[in-house]
Amino acid sequence: MSKREDDVMRTDSATTNPATSAVFQVELRRDLVEATGPDTATFLQGQLSQDVAGLAVGESRYSLLLQPQGKVDAWLQVIRTGDETFVLDVEGGWGDAVIRRLERFKLRTRCSLALLDGWRCWSVRGIDASAVPEAIGSTALVVAAHWPGAAGFDVLGVGLGPLDGFAVADADRYLEARIAAGVPALGAELDDTTIPAEAGSWLIERSVNFTKGCYTGQELVARVDSRGSNTPRKLRLVEAEGGLVVGAELFAGQEPVGVVTSAAADGRSALAYLKRSVEPPVTVELADGVAVRVDSLPEG
Repeated sequence: MSKREDDVMRTDSATTNPATSAVFQVELRRDLVEATGPDTATFLQGQLSQDVAGLAVGESRYSLLLQPQGKVDAWLQVIRTGDETFVLDVEGGWGDAVIRRLERFKLRTRCSLALLDGWRCWSVRGIDASAVPEAIGSTALVVAAHWPGAAGFDVLGVGLGPLDGFAVADADRYLEARIAAGVPALGAELDDTTIPAEAGSWLIERSVNFTKGCYTGQELVARVDSRGSNTPRKLRLVEAEGGLVVGAELFAGQEPVGVVTSAAADGRSALAYLKRSVEPPVTVELADGVAVRVDSLPEG
């Protein structure tokens, strides 16, 4: 991944989030799982929280892959690439886990699952997919990846290099933008202990179809939604003058009320799970007494 961060080359007037207002691209490590076969659409329809069968070829949507109890196994983008072929785009290092999870439920189903080799991902933030350069070629996949307050898209392709016309940023810039937008990540805010609604309403709105019918893990998602997402903890945006690091505990007085799950490199902004009793806007503290401002996640 490039560690070079260039000056801003373009801005998008529709972007309102200060940390995501500049257009930039960054190379992400992604795993791509291809699912193909005559039963693929039906199989994935029963496993993913999105309406997979309703996707047209070339369309994509965020989706959750859940345990039967409704906790998170993976969060991904599902892309329909053919009548019987889909690509599951998941964070790097999670592809094998997605395959193992799907294989456990793939009984007498004509659907083959395999990791794709040699694919690279360049993620552009601050502008929508109408700005995709024509020069990327017809074999690349362009995936809409809008965040709250920040338009964006990902381009996936074999041996793909940086896209022309966009400044190249480093991983720290991307992390800062993700935190500012309140977007969760696998292994940080999302794991096999997470109730999806804990990670915020945007995740649910973008990743769950409540009218598609049954899928694995549906019961918990539907039950929590019907009760107003009143989960024991909630993901929040937190800010301080510094000192925010992953794993740092947050306190209200002497009571531990939360923990940081993702933190910007400068330690000034982070995502954290806090007890539902901690209602923003409010101030809590780090263990050393540093004040931490707590706000709700951005919407949109």
